[in-house]
Amino acid sequence: MINLLMRFYDVDAGEIRVDGQPIKKIGRDSLRSLYGMVLQDTWMFKGSVRDNIAYGKPDATDEEVVAAAKAAHAHSFIMRLPQGYDTVLAEDGGNISQGQKQLLCIARAMLTKPSMLILDEAT
Repeated sequence: MINLLMRFYDVDAGEIRVDGQPIKKIGRDSLRSLYGMVLQDTWMFKGSVRDNIAYGKPDATDEEVVAAAKAAHAHSFIMRLPQGYDTVLAEDGGNISQGQKQLLCIARAMLTKPSMLILDEAT
């Protein structure tokens, strides 16, 4: 489904519409900019929680980062970390749980305010 939405493949029959428009009439770059995607396998880099959330929007304000974290239901666990948003994550986020990493990735995607959020989750 993701491959079709992103137009890695075009449909053979029927059509997929986004906001009432057939996706074949929307340029691939424009179409892909509408989506935020969080994959099942998350990734973090060594840096603060704030920097990891703001990765896709480096000019984000603290208020925007906190709003995205709240929207992703990550704010409460972040505030329980030793330095909150300034807590430095280990390479690949080894010092937080997999579920917490996923919440941070959701916050990262939500920060860009995509028209559609795609969550690749097996469960």
